[in-house]
Amino acid sequence: MAASLNSFLFFVAILVYTSYAQNGLNLPIRKDATTLQYYTTLEMGSTRATVNAVIDLGAQFFWFDCDNYTSSTYVPIPCGSQKCELAKGSGCIGCNMPPRPGCTNDTCGASAYNPFQDVLVSQGFEEDTLYSKDHVEVPQFPYACMNTRFSEGLASGTSGILGLARTEISLHKQVANKFNLPDKFSLCLPSSGLGKLYVGGGSSSKSDVSKSLITTPLIINPVSTAPIYTVGDPSDEYFINVQSIRIHGEPLAFVKAASDMKIKSVDAVAPFRACFSSSTISATATGPSVPIIELVLRGNDVSWKIYGANSMFAVNKNVICLAFVDGGSSPRTSTIVGAYQLEDNLLEFDLVSSQLRFGSSLLVQNKTCSRL
Repeated sequence: MAASLNSFLFFVAILVYTSYAQNGLNLPIRKDATTLQYYTTLEMGSTRATVNAVIDLGAQFFWFDCDNYTSSTYVPIPCGSQKCELAKGSGCIGCNMPPRPGCTNDTCGASAYNPFQDVLVSQGFEEDTLYSKDHVEVPQFPYACMNTRFSEGLASGTSGILGLARTEISLHKQVANKFNLPDKFSLCLPSSGLGKLYVGGGSSSKSDVSKSLITTPLIINPVSTAPIYTVGDPSDEYFINVQSIRIHGEPLAFVKAASDMKIKSVDAVAPFRACFSSSTISATATGPSVPIIELVLRGNDVSWKIYGANSMFAVNKNVICLAFVDGGSSPRTSTIVGAYQLEDNLLEFDLVSSQLRFGSSLLVQNKTCSRL
């Protein structure tokens, strides 16, 4: 499943890291109102520089703009090293300026990808200490330095991408390996307020929401969807087996079901194809009262219900559209569940048992990501 529509050498310090990390790593998630991107805040290096990074379930690792980044604790990863191979590094990076983060010689070249520019750049791969706002320290955390000119397209105030893909150098895998925690993470994207990213275990929710989650297998797509790959590489993204799609419990077209509810169709507004008059749709606790979309998954009575809050997007005060777009004649995958569809849904990715635990909209339980 990919997100679209629209991430210390002192002995006593190591003991402290381990103690803190027993409870996992908590990071806040915010939504940028202009770009509709979701981002988190962390700190890096000896100066504990604040980095706001856009979260990407399909990105292979962490990269950020290092042009103004200084740290006395960064360590370049040598080209040809085992860590470079782990990152699938390509070639060596050099620099004819004084050494600094992002400017070192004989350094592993990591393929940093900015999906908002559709640009792939070989950048210096390094390690430094990552700090979370709740004081967890992750030593020797790998990242790539990106130049400012290749960071365009990101939400205002952000300077990088935090990768959460199924790789050895993603955030969750690094935390799991360094602190002997299960390779699991949970994600709750907010419609407003603060959401949550919890790494190193199950859900960070203190409510009983996690007890009601449904489980479905995560499957491996044998064809890579990465910007650069070798033939035969599996995809690093997350996929589930959707066996069918139902509208209001029946295999109908959405527009037909909407018409049956006396919802009036209007002219489409690009990029959407099915749009409706807002005045003919009433409001409910789960968003606009429209046909419920069910993704029918493998297993008895297992389905992901998408309510109006996640299926409809208001383009203006009079028109609301079905928030799905055509993938074109050559789609990368058959169906992509976008970030908008994930808002106010608690998701738990268990890479140990290769399962996804999910619950249809928190709004059904009168909760949101910011109120978990």
